Amino acid sequence: MFTGLTQSIGTLHPAGASQVEVHCPELTATLALGDSVAVDGVCLTVAECLPQGFLATTSPETLARTTLAHKLNTQHPVNLELALRVGDRLGGHFVTGHIDGVGETESLSATETSWLLSFTVPDAIAAYVIPKGSIAVNGVSLTIADCNLQGNWFQVAVIPHSFSMTNLRYLQPHTLVNIETDVLGKYVAKFLRYPPEAALDFPVAAPKSVSPDFLAEHGYV
Repeated sequence: MFTGLTQSIGTLHPAGASQVEVHCPELTATLALGDSVAVDGVCLTVAECLPQGFLATTSPETLARTTLAHKLNTQHPVNLELALRVGDRLGGHFVTGHIDGVGETESLSATETSWLLSFTVPDAIAAYVIPKGSIAVNGVSLTIADCNLQGNWFQVAVIPHSFSMTNLRYLQPHTLVNIETDVLGKYVAKFLRYPPEAALDFPVAAPKSVSPDFLAEHGYV
């Protein structure tokens, strides 16, 4: 589990058929075998500690669903975050490190107080893109400032500190990015489609529809 707050910048290098080397000298002293590290939002496990970083094994599924394969040997910076520890401050939002899909950068523009970045995402994850919702772009926790009705386009405002401390500053139109939508929203959506009671082996009362009266009955006033 992560928070979406980047702690360092590193680079990726191929290290065999299924392994990558993550060069991250700033984090080396804190790494241990088996640690989880978010690499551009992708949760990887430390398979071997190196003097200037670590080795991680990547599955075909990981490479197919993320941008990692495109960044090998390119020296393109990747955002790095160590796993959340019990008692740590949760400054962003809960990020699992499981990428939902690859989005595409549409535009970047500077304002007096922030940078406005817009992206398009696959229709398969558009349902989880909502105004003021949380989203992770390359592992960076962001709040959706605006989106279209379909949810396949959204815009975020990035403060100068976050912009300068992450690889978001290197984005250009058409650059691909890793997208993870809010995990809570995905569970809510599934429960609305397939109520938990449907998996039980004994008869249960049909679930009530969500209405203002239902919400009031359960304390949402």
